Amino acid sequence: MKSAPEDLGLALVCDARGIIVRLMRDDINLASRVPVGSPLADLVDPAVRSKAALFLNELRLRQAAYDWEITVPCESGLLPLHFAGACVEEGFLVVVARTRQGLTRINDEMMLINNEQANALRAALKDLSLRERQNPTQDLGIYDNLSRVNNELANLQRELAKKNAELEKLNEQKNRFLGMAAHDLRNPLGVIMAYSEFLETEAVEVLSEEQREFVTTIRQTSEFMLRLVNDLLDVSTIDSGQLRLDLQPADLAGLVARNVHLNSTLAAKKEIAIGFEPPASPVLLSFDTGKIEQVLNNLLGNAIKFSHRSTRVTVRLTSADGFATVAIKDQGQGIPEADRPKLFQAFSKVSVRSTGGEQSTGLGLAICRRMIEGHGGRIGVESEVGKGSTFFFTLPLEAGHRDKSSRKK
Repeated sequence: MKSAPEDLGLALVCDARGIIVRLMRDDINLASRVPVGSPLADLVDPAVRSKAALFLNELRLRQAAYDWEITVPCESGLLPLHFAGACVEEGFLVVVARTRQGLTRINDEMMLINNEQANALRAALKDLSLRERQNPTQDLGIYDNLSRVNNELANLQRELAKKNAELEKLNEQKNRFLGMAAHDLRNPLGVIMAYSEFLETEAVEVLSEEQREFVTTIRQTSEFMLRLVNDLLDVSTIDSGQLRLDLQPADLAGLVARNVHLNSTLAAKKEIAIGFEPPASPVLLSFDTGKIEQVLNNLLGNAIKFSHRSTRVTVRLTSADGFATVAIKDQGQGIPEADRPKLFQAFSKVSVRSTGGEQSTGLGLAICRRMIEGHGGRIGVESEVGKGSTFFFTLPLEAGHRDKSSRKK
């Protein structure tokens, strides 16, 4: 006599870790997917494995679990099956059926065996059977709704995974396009800037005052565009996960001193003095010179850009607790507390404006943060409105120098 669909099921024993140790019954041809030694989680749809883990957790905590509906892949597609289980000497007896009634019928059949597993399952399903007989219509309606919601959730999880894969692919294409566009724009912008600088210095005698203003505007605009293009190129490289650091041993104090000197000319145009307080001895560590120089130029440039005329910018380099810290303190406007969380985010704008009309791409600090974090350091700011700001970043010291610094302390 052919069994009804609800009479078909699977019975197995798994250990406390959820590893199958014995197959007792398989009417629905699932055992081939989960032979002995396989995790029980391999039986279910990958999208709902977390639910299978919760089922096992309930078995561990309560020694029994009643009618968990979990989606299982089969030849015809995804099938919602009903799981029940109980604690036995070997671990946990797990019974799987197509319906709730099937769980009860399989239990009745196994009771004929009259062994430890059957007795344990009988006790585990006793409450389920009583509730089914007392109010079967209401319970079936509830479980039908739960089944529908569970299937919808599984479908949504698969759709979400598909969309995430598509978005990741589109983001990769965006980064590639952005990188190519920025790279192709950089050369012609460099040419425009170079020729405008030549006209400003070499053709000043033959140009009228109005023409000189035009040339200056062309140079300033091309400089800003070139900075923007370079920043976009950095952002596309970082977002695509291709930030590469050429870590070489070097003296950080020497690099800071050189960048302070280079930025002094820019600061002098606003009558701003830059002072560097170097440490007593070289600060040796491994870092990417080009990347850290870019960070220094950005932070020094911002200090000059947002400082009032005839003020001072102070740069300090210290070593403590295994890190070197560079701090750049200005006497500018300060940054409101509400604006500070935006500072290191790409394309963010704050309420503070430059004091000399200088333009900003809104990308510099975000790029600095990624470069410093790539080195294993951190970047931050301390600021007070009306009194100025101190931007700082840290870099991990080399092991040898770190030990040396500790001994000095």
